[in-house]
Amino acid sequence: MPSRCAVLLLGCLVIWPGVAAPAGDMAPDPADLAVLSADALDPGQFLWKNRLVVVFADTDADPAFAQQMRFMADDPAALSERNVLVVTDTAPAPPSPLRAKLRPHGFSLVWIDKDGAVKLRKASPWTVREITRAIDKTPLRLQEVQDQGG
Repeated sequence: MPSRCAVLLLGCLVIWPGVAAPAGDMAPDPADLAVLSADALDPGQFLWKNRLVVVFADTDADPAFAQQMRFMADDPAALSERNVLVVTDTAPAPPSPLRAKLRPHGFSLVWIDKDGAVKLRKASPWTVREITRAIDKTPLRLQEVQDQGG
């Protein structure tokens, strides 16, 4: 059985545009949380495809960052169902393109919707339930649910 780290890495490779998993590998289980690094990430490549939940901290040792990542790992399927990709940035220098654009101070949770608009900024961790409830109230998500026959 692969380690959780290997499963997360495989999830990142399958989701990352332009990078394919080796032939013969199975797609990751949607119950696994895929986490991308903000380094050199172009948010424009996800327009109309994915929602981004960006978790900023000045270090990965920040207790709020650790708590947020535990929250995200609690229900990755709910995030996957809503086309959410989790992006982390724990290195203030040099600033990633997302950090330069969003200018967080210390810990920050930022949700960017499929249309590229920042829909939420929080200075404290949020549970997956809180995040998905916020997503589910948007017109775009309501339309997606309607289109899926839900």
